[in-house]
Amino acid sequence: MDTPTQRMLKVGKATIGLIGLDIALNKALAENIPVNEVSAYLYSKIRGQNYIPPGMAEKYKTALKREYKKLLGLEVVTEDEDLIIRIFGKACIACNGLQDAVIDAMMKAGIAADIDMIHEPDEIGRYGITTTPALMINGKVKIAGIHPTPVQLKEWLLEAAEK
Repeated sequence: MDTPTQRMLKVGKATIGLIGLDIALNKALAENIPVNEVSAYLYSKIRGQNYIPPGMAEKYKTALKREYKKLLGLEVVTEDEDLIIRIFGKACIACNGLQDAVIDAMMKAGIAADIDMIHEPDEIGRYGITTTPALMINGKVKIAGIHPTPVQLKEWLLEAAEK
C-alpha cells in the first residue's frame, strides 16, 4: 500500500503542501484520466486528507490540472504573472550558495519572487533533474551541476520577469 506523503503545489499565489497528491496523480495516470476530467478526479482524491479553504475549490482544481499536465509533458500556462523559481539540491553548501546568488541577483534586478527549495530526491527526479544544484525559472531548467555567473542570473531573471 502506498503511504501518502506531502507534495508542494502552487495554488494561486500560495505554495501548499498536500497529502496524498502523489498517489492521486499516479492513479490518474494509471487510469488514463483525460485532462478535461482530471481536476474533479484529483480534487475528490485529495480533499479528504487536506484542508481546502472555503471558496478555493476552483483554484485547487486548476492547480491540480496544471500538475497533471506537467506529468504528461504537456505545455503548462500559468494563470498569474508570478515568477516561479525552483532550486534543486540536497541542502548542501553549493545549493545554498545558488540560493544566495539568486537572491542577490533578484535584489540587483529589482525583482521579487518566491524561491522554492526542493531537497527531496524523489521530487527532484520528478522534474527531470539529474545533477544538482539546479535552477529552474518558470518551468525551464536554466542550469544544472554548476553555478551560473551573476550576469547570467540577472539576465535570466529579467527575461523571465518580462514575459
